[in-house]
Parts: sequence; C-alpha cells; structure tokens
Amino acid sequence: MENKRCKIMLVDDNMANLTIGKSMLKESYEVYAIPSAAKLFEILKHVTPDMLLLDIMMPEMDGYETLRLLKADERLADIPVIFLTSKTDETSELEGLSLGAIDYVTKPFSAPLLLKRIENHLLIASQRQALKNYNENLQEMVRKKTAQIAELQNAVLSTVADMVEFRDDMTGGHISRTQMYLELLVNTLLEEKIYEAEVSTWDLDFLIPSAQLHDVGKIAISDAILNKPGKLTPEEFEEMKKHVPIGVRAVEKIAKKTAEHAFLCHARTIAGTHHERWDGSGYPNGLREREIPLEGRLMAIADVYDALISVRPYKAPISPEEAEKIIEAGRGTHFDPVLVDAFHLVKAHFAQIAKL
Repeated sequence: MENKRCKIMLVDDNMANLTIGKSMLKESYEVYAIPSAAKLFEILKHVTPDMLLLDIMMPEMDGYETLRLLKADERLADIPVIFLTSKTDETSELEGLSLGAIDYVTKPFSAPLLLKRIENHLLIASQRQALKNYNENLQEMVRKKTAQIAELQNAVLSTVADMVEFRDDMTGGHISRTQMYLELLVNTLLEEKIYEAEVSTWDLDFLIPSAQLHDVGKIAISDAILNKPGKLTPEEFEEMKKHVPIGVRAVEKIAKKTAEHAFLCHARTIAGTHHERWDGSGYPNGLREREIPLEGRLMAIADVYDALISVRPYKAPISPEEAEKIIEAGRGTHFDPVLVDAFHLVKAHFAQIAKL
C-alpha cells in the first residue's frame, strides 16, 4: 500500500495533541485533525479513512462510545481503530480491544513507534482486503461455474425432452407449457403458504427444468401406439402405461453415471408419479392421496390441462374454459383438492399460457 495515499483521521479534544500528531504523520499520510467525535461523524459522511487514531477521554462522547457507533455502522465497521490515551490500566486497554480496537497506544507516545504500528496495521488491513477481494472473486467464479453446469444440465434435459416430443408428434409445445404451468402452481403454493413446509425445501432451479422429463419413457413406446388416431385398446393402453417405469429407469440410469445428479431427483419423482390419481385409481402403483409425492400431484394437473387444450392424434383440442371445468370436476378424485383450489386462483394465467 502506498502510505501517502492513506487517509488517517486523528480524533482528540486536545488541540496540542492534534497539532503534534498531525506534525508526526503528515509526511507519510493524508491527515485529518478532528477535535470531537461529533465532528468525526460529520466528516465520515463524505470521507472514509484508512485508519482512525482515537482518543478515549473526550467530553460529550468518549472513545469507547465512538467505537461502538462505528462498529454498529456497516459502512464504517471495518475501519481500523487505534486508541491513543493516557490511561494505562489493564481494564481500560481490555475494554478498548474488546470493543474492536486493533491496538492501544499510551501517551506520551514515541513517534517512530507510532508510525511503525500504523504501518504494520495498514499492511494487515491491506492484506485482509486483498483476501476479501480474492474470496469474493472466487465466489463469483464458483457462481459462474455453477450457472454453466445448470445451463448444461438444462440443455441436456431440453434436448431429451424435444426428442420425446418429436416422437409423440406433440408439435404444440407441450413440454414448455407444462413447465410454465408447474412453475405457476409452485409459486402460488409459496405465495399462499400451501404445503409450505415441503415446498420451501425445493430448489426450483432443479424442480422446474426436471418437469421436462415427465414423459421421457415414451421414447420407448412404438409410434403405432403413440400416434394412433383413435382410442387405444386395453392392450395398447397397458403398453402405453409402461412409459412410466421406463422413464424412471432412464432417469436413474443418467443419475448413476454422473456425480452431479441432484437435479434429477425431482425428475424421477415426477416421471414416476404424475399419472397417479388422488382416489388411488391411477398408475403405475395405485398410490392415493398424500402417498403421491407433491411434485407428481402438481404435474398431474399441468399435464392433464395441457393435454385437454392440445391437439392429439385421438382428439381435437378443447377450450381453456372447458379444461378448467374438467380439472375442477376432478377435485378429490383425479386431483388433490387443495391443489385444485390453488389452480382455481391462477386458471386465468393457465389460459394465457395455453395460447403460446
């Protein structure tokens, strides 16, 4: 650190001490001679020093109280403070150091000794700031690297999801819309404090992109069944239902091959449970009510709603208004009643997404 660039504020109610102190320091530092704590705080509004030399015994506001106020102010708390005082008892020194002073110099002081102590403490402060800057830069590097990993993960998810969507002949953006429906529902749960304990533990940066894999198992279902222009036979429907365990196995296989698989935890749950029904009549496991993970119950609403308003090989689309009625009619049978109530709060937003 270039000493001449450092600002030292010397605070003492004794003008003789201010004059002597400034004379000692002016060759090496930019010195502010300040006669009171009140004046100090006025100056600190405009100038931030590299160090404070602070007298203890001052009228109106002593050095201890001054230091307490400095430490209570986030902007000023890191300024190094050396106490200059005629008090030599151990208790006074301990109090000053306990409040956060970095050193305690008794009067009368030796000019060379004071200068060396200031030099050493400024060096320490400089090194501490350099370390802080390094840590901040390191944290920023970690943040950027984490963002890059998340971007790569999302790109992989999106690519796989696009392949599934292409095979299923769903050219209307089912994957992207169901993500938006899911995010809308989750945000509503957070705002309304619904299932708050569970939802608050989720990392939405993982949950929402994971929804893209909810039908990944369809990649193993034959085109004849996926794109059949009509109702499936019971045998064909049984074959179609296999996309759920196939999807779960696919996600698990990906997870086994990478250490960075936290983002797949929600994907496995959503893929495996979004066809379960609240009354237990869904598949593949016939789970009922809260046996069904919350992610799956949410995805069930998003998936069914979008299927209703979209073109399928076996059906024409219906209007958002009709889809809303079907979702609300499924309250307590197909869908979690609490989540249907949440859907009711944002169904107008669902209708807007349906137009995309």
